[in-house]
Amino acid sequence: MCKNDNENQVEKLYLELISEIKKYNSSKDLSLVEKAYKLALEAHGNQKRKSGEPYIIHPLCVAKILAELELDLESITAGLLHDVVEDTNYTLDEIAEMFNKDVALLVDGVTKLSNIEYSSKEEMQAENYRKMFLSMAKDIRVILIKVADRLHNMRTLKFMRPEKQKEKAQETLDIYAPLADRLGISKIKSELEDLCLRYLEPEAYYDLVDKINRKQSERVEFVNKIVDEIKQKCEDAGIKNCTVYGRPKHFFSIYKKMHTKNKTIDQIFDLFAVRVLVDNVKDCYGVLGVVHETYTPMPNRFKDYIAMPKANMYQSLHNTLIGPDGMIFEIQIRTYEMHRIAEYGIAAHWKYKKGITEGVEDSNEDAKLSWLRQILEWQKDMSDNHEFMDTIKTDLDAFSENVFCFTPSGEVISLAEGSTPVDFAYAIHSAVGNTMVGARVNGRIVNFDYQIKNGDRVEIVTSQNSRGPSRDWLTFVKTSQAKSKINQWYKKINKEENIIRGKELLEKDAKKKGYNINDLLTEKGMNLVMTRYSFKDWNSLCAAVGHGGLKEGQVLSKLIEEYKAEVKKNKTAQELLKEQEEAIKAKIQAEVNAPIQTRRKSKSGVYVHGVGDIEVRFSKCCSPVPGDEIVGFITRGRGVSIHRTDCVNVINLTEEERSRLLEVEWTIDKDNVSGRFKADIRIIADDRDGLTLDVLKIVVDNGLAVININARSLKNGTAVVDLSLKISGTEQLEELCKKLMNVGGVEKIERVNS
Repeated sequence: MCKNDNENQVEKLYLELISEIKKYNSSKDLSLVEKAYKLALEAHGNQKRKSGEPYIIHPLCVAKILAELELDLESITAGLLHDVVEDTNYTLDEIAEMFNKDVALLVDGVTKLSNIEYSSKEEMQAENYRKMFLSMAKDIRVILIKVADRLHNMRTLKFMRPEKQKEKAQETLDIYAPLADRLGISKIKSELEDLCLRYLEPEAYYDLVDKINRKQSERVEFVNKIVDEIKQKCEDAGIKNCTVYGRPKHFFSIYKKMHTKNKTIDQIFDLFAVRVLVDNVKDCYGVLGVVHETYTPMPNRFKDYIAMPKANMYQSLHNTLIGPDGMIFEIQIRTYEMHRIAEYGIAAHWKYKKGITEGVEDSNEDAKLSWLRQILEWQKDMSDNHEFMDTIKTDLDAFSENVFCFTPSGEVISLAEGSTPVDFAYAIHSAVGNTMVGARVNGRIVNFDYQIKNGDRVEIVTSQNSRGPSRDWLTFVKTSQAKSKINQWYKKINKEENIIRGKELLEKDAKKKGYNINDLLTEKGMNLVMTRYSFKDWNSLCAAVGHGGLKEGQVLSKLIEEYKAEVKKNKTAQELLKEQEEAIKAKIQAEVNAPIQTRRKSKSGVYVHGVGDIEVRFSKCCSPVPGDEIVGFITRGRGVSIHRTDCVNVINLTEEERSRLLEVEWTIDKDNVSGRFKADIRIIADDRDGLTLDVLKIVVDNGLAVININARSLKNGTAVVDLSLKISGTEQLEELCKKLMNVGGVEKIERVNS
């Protein structure tokens, strides 16, 4: 192709792109797209594709596919620029400066990680997919651009080497076609699958094309007859604005049915579908009644995706009917809006789309992308790249067929075909799966590996005495969510064991070096060590020591170094306070030796034996309240501090420090101390909506004041709620805890340090 021909082809494609955009976008300002086109044209310069065509043709075709999906101008701009950062000298910062941050974010999302060295091709592929899914979480348009990019690459795959063709086709069939299905874009999904079949099974593909084409005229005649008949029947029934047409099934769908059911082409009767489009849902069921009166429906083939939509928003009525002369065909009945969603999927709802919707947000967007959140959740806990890739393929493939079952209360749950009661339990909540001890389907007890069928009513039997999920469940569960939650359980169990072992190793090594571990575990020292080895909390660091990822000697050397520096700094201050400490001891001893007098009520509510009513301070580390067993401790310059006897700081006192302990007791009037003392409790529960609200309601109903509340969700599906309250004593606290234990999902309540 000569230079002029190339230039003409490029210019023609660009004009087609602009024309496609103007069909749905009323904005006259297309300067962003024009600017992106000029930059891509200049950046790719003389680069050629395998076909010998100018490289700019590829981004133009990708942008045109996005325009056919009626996406916003930023998506189309990013489509034009999607290879600029990867294949030219331009950087993301320059793209952000020339266009905007959103365009740069989209371009970054579809740019492969090429500047990092990987140990294997599989590792590189896995990390690129990780990046892609994380980018999708920020902006779903990333995957729409990626799918459009893959579609054009598949359309031009004939120019690649045969081995590369098979590799790309298999990857597309495993990842991109199912992703298009997840996004609800049936027009792209079908084309991708047919292209994959053409390169993966060329003999089967061309044989299928030949056999179908040979019967095409006969089939067209039959379809036209059915279409005319249904149109007339709908008009007679008063169903207005009804569109009826025939649609041949795509080749991959027919091939898959032949392959999985071991049938020949002559045994596949529903090679085509008749589609009926109407104005509203009422008319959908009206058409269904009409066709059932006219033709005989085949048993067990009716599917109501209007009442129970697929996870990708797809809605339609499906049934298989027996027509004239025994010919079998499929019918699909939907509204015009349902049809638009079936063709365009998530793009039909896209909240950034301008010109038609003016950026109106879809309030159900989060629910429609729940599958993406699940992928992101389980990929966080999956460091093994082989496992990650296998799970992606399994999870996306499982979506193609769904079963719809019911909870005992009648709620519809959609699961992958082949799912078990264990998958059902984890779809409800991780806590249900973790405490599962049995299952009933339609009132009968079933095995854990029973495969759920459409319409089953599933009830999960749980027990708080359950030992948790079995590793054997991993051999038969179908959903990635269930596999992820089971693996999380075992990681959590092992982590707790490793934490204990790590703490023991640190204590043992400290003792060997002549130190008490509690003297070394200062806040500053622990923070320095966590920062040095990149840990967010001390337990995680101890777990690393426990499983051997970090040597206890490394940790101790840092702690000892900080401890020595602190001791040296504080030595002078200790010497200055020594005299005051001895004076307090002498005063106390004198009081002890004096005759015991009638005990007075103290202002603080605590009587110090041998001293009486002196200034005391309630320690913040354990927050003692009336009813707790307490002990006094002579501080340096701050009088006597009151601790609970089970306070960790008291338990870990050295022999020398224990000489500063004093016997104390409560002398407080319980009827006159309402809300005077601070108590800290921690509530551990299953993570769910409304948990914090339920907890606060009980606290308020009991007339208690909340000083502080901190609620957070953990990765394992557990929630932690920390409460600081004003109470009168342990009796009031115990009464409150009893009521809190009745809150749904609460597993444990404990007193904690401030």
